[in-house]
Amino acid sequence: MNEYYYEDIEVGKKESFTVTVTASMLDAFKDISGDVNPLHCNEDFAKKEGYEGRVAYGMLTASFLSALAGVYLPGKYSLIQSVEIKFAKPVYIGDELTVTGEVIEKNDTFGLIIIKVSITSSSGNKVCRGKMQIGVKQRTA
Repeated sequence: MNEYYYEDIEVGKKESFTVTVTASMLDAFKDISGDVNPLHCNEDFAKKEGYEGRVAYGMLTASFLSALAGVYLPGKYSLIQSVEIKFAKPVYIGDELTVTGEVIEKNDTFGLIIIKVSITSSSGNKVCRGKMQIGVKQRTA
């Protein structure tokens, strides 16, 4: 886990990690969220609708942004204030995703950073993109 303070972060700072989507992740998300849409739960239904298989929940995919902020950038001293996300392509079981964040702005008055985020599949498809606003603890505070 990274422990960047606000003062340690510069515009252009970048972090990323990979994660593989599993059927158990979809099942757990279904249990937590209550979303039983067959597109996410029934492979035959999803294929009949023209997809490769069960489609991962968009919000499950977006949830990896929580790990990006809380573990990687900035890590321990962060608190997400807002997330703006756009879903570009479906994600499937077995997809290996690379979650990347890059600091594009700092606000010294409020001790927050803006991170441009993207999630890309191993096939090279950008499946999500967006921005996060994150409050970061200042070393001097």
